[in-house]
Amino acid sequence: MAALISLKGIGRYYQSGETVVRALDGVDLEIARGEFVAIMGQSGSGKSTLMNILGCLDKASTGTYMIDGQDVAGFEGDRLAELRRETFGFVFQRYNLLATASAGENVEVPAIYAGMPREARSQRAKELLTKLGLAQRVANRPSQLSGGQQQRVAIARALMNNAKVILADEPTGALDSASGKEVMQLLKDLHAEGRTVIVITHDEAVAAHAERQVRIQDGRVLSDSGHKGTRTQGTRADRAEVVARGVERGSSALPEVGEAIQTALRSLRVNIFRTALTLLGIVIGVASVVTMLAVGNGSSEKVVSQISAMGTNMLSVRPGAPGVRNSGDNATLLVSDGEAVAELPNIRVVVPERSGRYTMRYGSNDYASSISGVNEGLPVTRDWAVAKGSFFTARDVSSYAPVIVLGQTVATSLFGPLTDPIGEKVLVKNIPFEVVGVLEAKGASIMGSDQDDVAYIPITTGLVRLFGGNYVTGLNVMVDDVAQIDATQTAVSELIKARHRGVEDFSIRNTASLLEMVSTTQSTLTILLGTVAAISLLVGGIGVMNIMLVSVTERTRE
Repeated sequence: MAALISLKGIGRYYQSGETVVRALDGVDLEIARGEFVAIMGQSGSGKSTLMNILGCLDKASTGTYMIDGQDVAGFEGDRLAELRRETFGFVFQRYNLLATASAGENVEVPAIYAGMPREARSQRAKELLTKLGLAQRVANRPSQLSGGQQQRVAIARALMNNAKVILADEPTGALDSASGKEVMQLLKDLHAEGRTVIVITHDEAVAAHAERQVRIQDGRVLSDSGHKGTRTQGTRADRAEVVARGVERGSSALPEVGEAIQTALRSLRVNIFRTALTLLGIVIGVASVVTMLAVGNGSSEKVVSQISAMGTNMLSVRPGAPGVRNSGDNATLLVSDGEAVAELPNIRVVVPERSGRYTMRYGSNDYASSISGVNEGLPVTRDWAVAKGSFFTARDVSSYAPVIVLGQTVATSLFGPLTDPIGEKVLVKNIPFEVVGVLEAKGASIMGSDQDDVAYIPITTGLVRLFGGNYVTGLNVMVDDVAQIDATQTAVSELIKARHRGVEDFSIRNTASLLEMVSTTQSTLTILLGTVAAISLLVGGIGVMNIMLVSVTERTRE
């Protein structure tokens, strides 16, 4: 009968600097189905390397390795994993049990990867543990078991998929003599059932239990006691394959997904502190991205909305040549300039402005605020409605009327929340002004200042009775068609330059272009914040990956 395992000229070489280490050097070995073989050798002889190659945990550098007539040299990835899963059961000196899983769950691991349904594998795991005398230990974790009991769990795991070959690497090395005898008796019982058992050991007493002893030294077979007979008929192990492999694997991927989720949840539950730290890293990373982008987008929308509230169809004319800092006392713009600009086409409203800070008095209450002289067009250019009373009219402007409109902050500070200020008189530089209106609340500006801390009087009254002189500090021009705002800006510039005898002693700012500039700047800021947040997320992700790597490394031997 053909050999179950056949090795011809097997060599395994490692490069250590300029030196080639020959762990195995030309090993020839055949093992028949149903044999009990002990591979013996001292430390460094190459026996563990040989076991790794036998179990397809490692690949030979040279030579041919045949299993049941199949050359494994061309096997890769899943094909090699399937061969290991279906052919070999591993029993290690250090057991290699999963510390976070119970004895039953450890035994079930090979069947999970084989796709066996949950109920079937749970039943088989209990049967195997019962057979090995661990019926009362199914739910215990490895830390709750003795060394001998852990090794029995490892043997049950090796039998879970009803492997043809049992590979035992120093199975009694970590056990006391009594437990060691029990384990060897179990291996002999498995051999009696017809399984091929290969024991790797340096102990003569352990090797004596085997029917055949193969000695290895310096990577070569030193001696072989030879075959002691093989089984040519079907064995109980062969027939038992129907039990372990007879259950059809489901065609759906859902069971595999469910198993993966269940395993993941169990691992998360057992390593609760690690899970919390991982979750914290993810939360911080994601929260930083969300927060940064929200801050960027929120600030951008606020700035744009406030500029839009000022009007995107506005031209702001200020005294002083372009590029020259204006002190505010540059007397180059006049009210008459605004009146002339108002006659140009595509002009809806022109509002001249002059302002100063003065103390207002009502009864015994004094309050200092900004007072601006404007005309009746301010509510239109500022899109500012009147909450009480009304704004002053063109007639008030032309008649130099001593009337005043208050912002909400000024009205509350002077009159309190209960008194209606309409019709009351306030003193500014001992000049009585009648309150004709109170504006609606505007809130804070882009720079954080209170927009409601202001009062408005007719520009004509202000120039004569408060400010002095006939110049203004700016002209606010609203156009009808924003599509023609550039052409209108040019026309306004040419007109004022002509009125100032060709001297360009003023500058014009287009709010539409300002809005575009601000939007571009905010977009850049948002990208910057997003990049910083992404780096935070990356750093958090690296931390998470590091913890995941630790988790995967812990289960590599699985």
